[in-house]
Amino acid sequence: MNPSTILLIEDNPDDILLTQRAFTQNNIVNILDVVRDGAEALDYLFSAGAYAGRDPRSMPILILMDIKLPKLDGLETLRRIRSDVRTKLLPVVVLTSSLEDQDILKSYSLGANSYVRKPVDFQKFIDAVKHLGIYWLAINQPPC
Repeated sequence: MNPSTILLIEDNPDDILLTQRAFTQNNIVNILDVVRDGAEALDYLFSAGAYAGRDPRSMPILILMDIKLPKLDGLETLRRIRSDVRTKLLPVVVLTSSLEDQDILKSYSLGANSYVRKPVDFQKFIDAVKHLGIYWLAINQPPC
């Protein structure tokens, strides 16, 4: 794993910008790599397509993923991440606006480590990212 990289899987440009700003305001200095759909995320993780030159051994320390994505939705992306030995232990936080019970249940049943609803209020979003950063980057002990 690359301890300095977080992968953000998000198609909404406003949410990408908000996440980047929240990282900056919370002094999270990790590299934030952004992909905009599930298919691109899988290419990134498995060093395929446009990411064929990426070192396949260099995995992000954390994946933040929306579930409402174009091309390949987040739930199917999560299923594929969990079905491959190279990525099945990567921490995946579903970061989405959906509070549908079926999305929460399906996310956890497919192996999400956490499900966080994106707050609409910017300050609350900043606070949510702060707590995510504290837990996943400072407190959590990832597998070796």
